[in-house]
Amino acid sequence: MSVATLPERSDSPLAAEHHTELATANERAKKIRKAAGVANFNGWVSAIFALCSALFALFSLVGFFVFAGLAIVAYNEFQGRNRLLLFDPTAAKFLGRNQLGFLAFIVAYCVWMMFTGLTTESPLAAELDENPEIGQVLGSLEEFDYLYKGLIVAVYGTVIVLSAIFQGLNAVYYFTRRKHIECYLRETPDWVIEVQRTTAAST
Repeated sequence: MSVATLPERSDSPLAAEHHTELATANERAKKIRKAAGVANFNGWVSAIFALCSALFALFSLVGFFVFAGLAIVAYNEFQGRNRLLLFDPTAAKFLGRNQLGFLAFIVAYCVWMMFTGLTTESPLAAELDENPEIGQVLGSLEEFDYLYKGLIVAVYGTVIVLSAIFQGLNAVYYFTRRKHIECYLRETPDWVIEVQRTTAAST
């Protein structure tokens, strides 16, 4: 693939070969910057969910842990993004582990919700006891309880499966970015790396 060189200005302190090296480095860094964009997106999504759960954190211990977990995931994604833009090889592993930790957090939450849902009385149980006529419409309490618990297992089981796919693929994606960072550092002149790190730090 040919790399277009930047037009050389008469007042530029860089020679033509320097412009070529910068252009080549920019091309080489594309996959790294794309990964930084993915981390930025994941961070904002996690931060939005954390903000949405903040109200529940005031009223329940589970709500607090959900808020704290999402906030930590979001913070780590933003930190990982910054480290990617600085071409830190450890950033890839850091982000990959963050996604695996996020997956473990989601699985633990879903398992807890299934446990509490299967071991506690269904929401309409008390209402059915007080108003038997409702039971004539919905069926027996046992039938409703069976459907209710089946729904709980289906919903949280689906969340676990989808999270395993999404977070798992995210983790694999992040882990495989390390080779691109190492390739960039190995093949890019030091002065170009410093220029691009300085540019990234100022954004």
